[in-house]
Amino acid sequence: MPTIQNAERVRRAVPRGLSHTGPVLFSYGFRPFFLGAGLWAVGAMALWIAAITGHLDLAGAYGAHNWHAHEMLFGFAPAALAGFLLTAVPNWTGRLPVSGWPLAFLFGLWCAGRVALLATDIIGVSAAAAIDGLFLAALLAICTREIVAGRKWKDLKVIAGLQALTLANGFFHVAVMNGSGDHVAIRLAVAAYVVLVMIVGGRILPSFTRNWLAKSGRTNFPVPYNGFDTVAILTGVGALAAWTVAPEHPGTAGLGLAVAVIHCVRLHRWQGWATRPEKLLLILHVAYAFVPLGFLAIGLHALGLIEERSVLHLLSVGAIAGMMLAVMTRASLGHTGRPLLASRMTVAAYGALILCALLRPLGEVFPDVAPVIYAVSGLLWIAAFGVFSLEYGPILVRTRRTPL
Repeated sequence: MPTIQNAERVRRAVPRGLSHTGPVLFSYGFRPFFLGAGLWAVGAMALWIAAITGHLDLAGAYGAHNWHAHEMLFGFAPAALAGFLLTAVPNWTGRLPVSGWPLAFLFGLWCAGRVALLATDIIGVSAAAAIDGLFLAALLAICTREIVAGRKWKDLKVIAGLQALTLANGFFHVAVMNGSGDHVAIRLAVAAYVVLVMIVGGRILPSFTRNWLAKSGRTNFPVPYNGFDTVAILTGVGALAAWTVAPEHPGTAGLGLAVAVIHCVRLHRWQGWATRPEKLLLILHVAYAFVPLGFLAIGLHALGLIEERSVLHLLSVGAIAGMMLAVMTRASLGHTGRPLLASRMTVAAYGALILCALLRPLGEVFPDVAPVIYAVSGLLWIAAFGVFSLEYGPILVRTRRTPL
């Protein structure tokens, strides 16, 4: 009979990328979806700028403003999320990842949604919404199946976030078909992403930081996950739920401000300042810093001190897109066997996105120069994801190696 050690060697010998023939792009989930997220982040923003400057009639019957909100939250962001989940879930469960033609089909569903929403005048809003909804529903089904089959019950909380995002997408489409953009659906989607950042960030930040500090000979390790982290996540969920349904309620103000302090403490426990020499790791801490900043903004908005759009952009650009760009760069390097070192181009992309996250909310504070602020922040967004696409595109398309 094989020994436990032999069984473990056999398990590790199973190829994690499955597809060793055919296009490299579809050999692992992070490849097509990280590349698609980067390219669409650039393309969607360029189309939006062309629309608001009067050079393009965008999305027809769906409405340009509705389309922009949708494509940031339910177009670009789900692609980045899919790339992460289709790579992380197999590592959590020990099961083989979606690869080859099934992965190509799933990516095709995502692409079909992008095309459909640009063609609403041709196929109709209802048909476009139905086509767009297929991708998130399929991703939810795949991730649920894998986590249940792998009996990783603690990871079902990630599925809850993905389910909330899927529902928010449907609510948003219904609102558009009824003649209005649904701000509740937008807040629900942003809240779902932030919950995922709180959960996954609490998993990877202290782990990556501890490993890096240990290799550097340091002993000031992050505090491991304990009851405080559970409290931080649960109170964060409560504050986000209150913001979603009652953004201007006094109770929401109190929750937002209190949870901002809790997550500042949580971030401090992870020793992020010690990672300054390694920008690939530091950016994870910087992106997470927008979580307490976002909760602070939720509290200030409930008190009537800032606009809701400032809250949305701090969370969506800083916490959500910032964490996505950080994970996309790190995973693209690590899963193709490259050193985990941020190049100058990568650091420039990080800087552009951080500036975008900090600059965009100022448009509501200084309305006289708002058009300039919007234009510059849009260009910074394009620069961040344009640099990612240029630098990491060849890695994702050509470099087949994936570590076991």
